[in-house]
Amino acid sequence: MHNISLSELNILLLEPSDTQRKIITSLLLKENVGEIDSVSSIAEATTALKAHGADLVVSAMYFADGTALDLLRSMKENTETASVPFMLVSSETKVSKLEEFKQAGIAAILPKPFKPEHLTRALKASLDLINEEELELELFDVEEVRVLLVDDSRLARNHIRRVLENMGLKKIDEAENGAEAVCSVKDNEYDLVVTDYNMPEMDGRELSEFIRFNPATAHIPIIMVTSENTKSAHMANIQQTGVNALCDKPFEPELVRKMLASLLSD
Repeated sequence: MHNISLSELNILLLEPSDTQRKIITSLLLKENVGEIDSVSSIAEATTALKAHGADLVVSAMYFADGTALDLLRSMKENTETASVPFMLVSSETKVSKLEEFKQAGIAAILPKPFKPEHLTRALKASLDLINEEELELELFDVEEVRVLLVDDSRLARNHIRRVLENMGLKKIDEAENGAEAVCSVKDNEYDLVVTDYNMPEMDGRELSEFIRFNPATAHIPIIMVTSENTKSAHMANIQQTGVNALCDKPFEPELVRKMLASLLSD
């Protein structure tokens, strides 16, 4: 399968400001992006996606006819656009506003204004979401690795599943919360658990404690994916429950790749 490069990347840029569109377009061209289609509204973006699609959507947050979240959700619900990476460029700082994007499976969030190195990193993460590259493991056949994916957001589960499948992992079970996951680990054998932190009924911490302190499951590596700051004291305490690795939402596939290579090689 041919992997796409930056020079082949077709980007749909949504930005209501003419000035901002020119600035962002200029920065994208400096990254040697192949093609940029610029629009100024949600309606125009929807039409463009239907007409010729895109490899990546780069969008501001607010428009006269809606928000980027409206477009993102409609894209995720459409099988033809569900796998298209979405990058948000916004000056919004409210945690509640950004949380919705993180839970929807966004590729990257860039502040406005952003530095060129931030754009470079976000484009790399987006390409990693598009391209398939099988994870090489010494102790496992990657296609035989049994994964339990736990997240109360269906969109987030779909996003994480897509990342894992791009790395060659095929045996992935899903659970909507920790309580459902406990039933799964009691009835099945897993080589890895990837879990969200904030969930109803039983959160990621409680699930991790159950897995770690149960002799039958104590050996299973756990990656916790969270929209909270993984470097905070609170999340450091969470890791003391036996979580092997913490990963931010949105996360970078290359970071996840390194985590998996390390955890599944021990």
